[in-house]
Amino acid sequence: MLDGFHTQAKQSDTINQDNGDVGRKVIPFPSSRIRVAPTQSPLLRLIDIAGGLVGTILGAPFILLAMIAIWLEDFHNPFYIAERIGAGGRPFRFIKLRSISMKKNVKPDEIISSRDPRVTRLGHFLRASKIDELPQFWHVLAGQMSLVGPRANVRSIVDAFTEEERRIISIKPGITDLASIVFMNLGKVLEHSENPKLDYNRLVRPWKSRLALIYVDNASVGLALRILWLTVVAFFSQQAALRGVARIADAYHPDPKLAQAVLSRDRLEPYPPPGASEVVTSLQAS
Repeated sequence: MLDGFHTQAKQSDTINQDNGDVGRKVIPFPSSRIRVAPTQSPLLRLIDIAGGLVGTILGAPFILLAMIAIWLEDFHNPFYIAERIGAGGRPFRFIKLRSISMKKNVKPDEIISSRDPRVTRLGHFLRASKIDELPQFWHVLAGQMSLVGPRANVRSIVDAFTEEERRIISIKPGITDLASIVFMNLGKVLEHSENPKLDYNRLVRPWKSRLALIYVDNASVGLALRILWLTVVAFFSQQAALRGVARIADAYHPDPKLAQAVLSRDRLEPYPPPGASEVVTSLQAS
């Protein structure tokens, strides 16, 4: 699910670590210190294969219709293909249905808000309905992704991860996770932002990363099934899904601010990312 948006977050300031190493810089990517989690459990892989097959079969007609509609809109490749960082920092070619005009200059690490004029009329529908995400079931079948796991990030956002956040890429990225449910309509959350990249890092990334780390630290069949269920619920009742995510955050994370942020995602305050003691205040020019 989600991430019809792309980010760049190379920080210009040094990030202070929670462990007291003031002035310690973010580790450059790639890093030999990335610890890859043990092999995915056979049962979770079986769920991935079953879900990937069902998603591919059921999604095929929608993908085909969307491909035709995108092609007729501007006669260009209906797919968006870009590098994403997978488990252990290994890159892979990530495929989505294209929602932005090929005639516009869009960098692969940009955040696209719901008011961005570069999104096509059809693209707004594809993003809102999440049809643009359907090709990701192919990645699940190929073993590059899981049904549940942290969202696959572009290299620049991984470059800016704190050492704590680097644990996010120790497991396979997923189609959906707790953060995907909370920020299902991220473009809407940031639609009034004057600087979406900076606001993403100040307002969204701190909570998105903490939610991702919950699954990294507690991955199990039971938790995966709860997240899949809440993903379905979110399409019918966003508030009910948010309450479910908040309960999981309360159960697995010691900081009550996380559950509060989940329930007030439209009124977020700047907060440091995991492993840092300061809020991101500036970004390096790309």
